[in-house]
Amino acid sequence: MKYVTYDRPGDPDVLHVAESSAPEPKSGEVTIAVEAAGVSRADSLQRRGLYPPPPGASTILGLEVAGTIARAGDGVTQWHAGDRVCALVNGGGYAEVVAVAQGQVLAIPDGWCSVEAATLPENAFTVYDNLFTRGRLQAGEIVLVHGGTSGIGSTAIMFARAFGARVVSTAGTAEKCAFLEHLGVERAIDYRTLDFVAAVNEHTQKRGVDVVLDIVGGDYLNRDLAAIAHDGRIVCLATTRGREATIDLGMMLSKRATIMGSSLRPRTAEQKAAIARELGAKIWPLLPKRDPIVPLVDSVFTFENAAGAHARLESSEHKGKIVITPD
Repeated sequence: MKYVTYDRPGDPDVLHVAESSAPEPKSGEVTIAVEAAGVSRADSLQRRGLYPPPPGASTILGLEVAGTIARAGDGVTQWHAGDRVCALVNGGGYAEVVAVAQGQVLAIPDGWCSVEAATLPENAFTVYDNLFTRGRLQAGEIVLVHGGTSGIGSTAIMFARAFGARVVSTAGTAEKCAFLEHLGVERAIDYRTLDFVAAVNEHTQKRGVDVVLDIVGGDYLNRDLAAIAHDGRIVCLATTRGREATIDLGMMLSKRATIMGSSLRPRTAEQKAAIARELGAKIWPLLPKRDPIVPLVDSVFTFENAAGAHARLESSEHKGKIVITPD
């Protein structure tokens, strides 16, 4: 099979196509003939040598795919060869064939093609678990989503709206803010020209937001704290502005705030399968309607031009998800 690899950590141009034998499904696993794979920040970090795969995971890049079940291993009861599926994988997505535990697989939604379905798994698993399970977002509450035009951000906006929550979001240009308004955001905040704390407080009449989904970290964390309402929750998913933060504990205590962190890739197959079951019950029935949850494909690259896909990701100019395909 063909797959995307690199010989040394570095910039996007280290990526190239190589060939190897296809993986065989172990007990409880299926193999998927990959038609499309999502491109994520985790892939970029791994390529740079900053995010090694967990023990036992494939060293090939790629954490989400869509395609067709090729083979089912012993003990697989949920899927059969020929089923059209998408999946959260532990690695190996940038390849023509990938192996994955059966519990991390979901059907391609009716009306969605494989390229569109490849935008779903990592974003859907991450957003549902952190916005609803951990962040406890409820209908009628207000959520602040940082980086709203990213894959995670745009998914969070659509999921929140689907469940009756109100959304404000940050982005870095006027064009991106217009895109956020198109997604149904109440207040799009250009963080390059506005203080998002002041903008949130103005929009909520100084009440603040109930939940913050933070993919930024660093000094944003204390500013998140200033922007939340009493009993507010902050879920931090990434550290692009730094791993360390200074927190005003007095403000945290007075607001009865909860600050939590989360990661997805190191979790067990059983934990990921539990999230998949929640998605299958709560999110997947909404997807065929394509409203308010729609596929947001920014651009599509081939394996041969995986470097271009990573360069596009790292430019932060994308809106939605970047996808790569074998052909």
